[in-house]
Parts: sequence; structure tokens; C-alpha cells
Amino acid sequence: MKFGVVVFPGSNCDRDMHDALAYDLGQEVIMLWHKDKDLSMFTTDDCIVLPGGFSYGDYLRCGAIARFSPMMQSVIEFANKGGKVLGVCNGFQILCEAGLLPGVLLRNANQQFICKNVYLNGANTKGLQIPIAHGEGRYFADEATLDSLEANQQVIYRYATPEGEVSGEANPNGATRNIAGICNSSRNVFGMMPHPERACSTALGNTDGVQVFRELGLVS
Repeated sequence: MKFGVVVFPGSNCDRDMHDALAYDLGQEVIMLWHKDKDLSMFTTDDCIVLPGGFSYGDYLRCGAIARFSPMMQSVIEFANKGGKVLGVCNGFQILCEAGLLPGVLLRNANQQFICKNVYLNGANTKGLQIPIAHGEGRYFADEATLDSLEANQQVIYRYATPEGEVSGEANPNGATRNIAGICNSSRNVFGMMPHPERACSTALGNTDGVQVFRELGLVS
């Protein structure tokens, strides 16, 4: 599997993502400029990553302008053909703006930027420690959408305590139903607010992010 990491003006986690994938996980990585359109070097067995940051300065809304970039038009086509796409933080916001994932990311409930370690529950794991760094990370969708996500098992991560209890106390931003990450119904498009790429190196004292990439089927 090859990875393509899209670079928008304002991206600030693109190199973090590159280094985690290339050096910590040993994957082939190609950097993709937002004004380009060519994804011919990728097959649907590969993965395009939308990294965190402040694409286009977060003007209008987070991800609202990036959604219309030339590269995103190709990413949308790639995803619709079954190619894997991962959006982290601002990348998650872009995926929602592009309609590749349902719902929206709203301003944090405390109206402040939050940067700290949190804990996540996945389908097969509890208490993964992964950093967050966002001001608009509060996932929201209407009840019908939320019920559909639950029924189809599209909620891939929830905020939890270190012991794995999903609770209001463990919810850093007020996200509905403690949702930290979701996927589409075809399970090839993934979005999450926490940053697994910041937790892949023993030098950083945390490798729980490696488990995230494994759980999503992006690395073995």
C-alpha cells in the first residue's frame, strides 16, 4: 500500500504524517500538492491522507475552501471508486465538508482550543492514548444520522477514560455521543479528530497511534 499526503496552504501536520508513515511504519509516502489533480500513481488498494492544520486559514469554516481544491476533486473520485481515504483533524473537517462523511465539526463546547492527550475506545481496543489539538472538534449530526452510524457500526472511535469508560467526563470537546471518529458505510473513508501520527514513535513515549493505523486496516 502507498500513501499520498495532501498538502494544503495552512497544513501543519503534513510532515508529521509523512514521518510517522515513512519512518515509524515503513510505508511508501508521496506528498501531494493541493493544486495538482493527478492520482494516477495510486490504486484503490492505496490510501490518501488529509492531514491536520488550518487549510486556507480556516476561512468561512474549517475545511470549507479546501473541499473545492483541485486535488480534493480527485480525492472524491478516488474515494467513490473504493480507494481508502483518511482525514485527521482538519482532514476530518474537510471530509465532512466534501460530503464523504456525514455530520459536521463544531466549535469545542468550552469555546477554547484544546491540546492534550485523550483516550479512545475502538472496536477491539480500549484506552488508546492519542493526542488532540483542535478548536472545532465537536462532532455533531442529527439523531437519524447518529442512529444510522450506530446501526451500521460506523463510529470507529469514542472518547473514553483511561480505563475505557465512555463518559461525559472523558469527552474533551462536547462531541455528540463521545464520537471521536467515524467511517462511511463502505468503510473506505475514515475521519477522526485525534492525531495518531503523533503517537507512533518510541522517541515520543507513545506508540498507541500504530494500533489506530492497524485497526483501520492501513498497515499490517
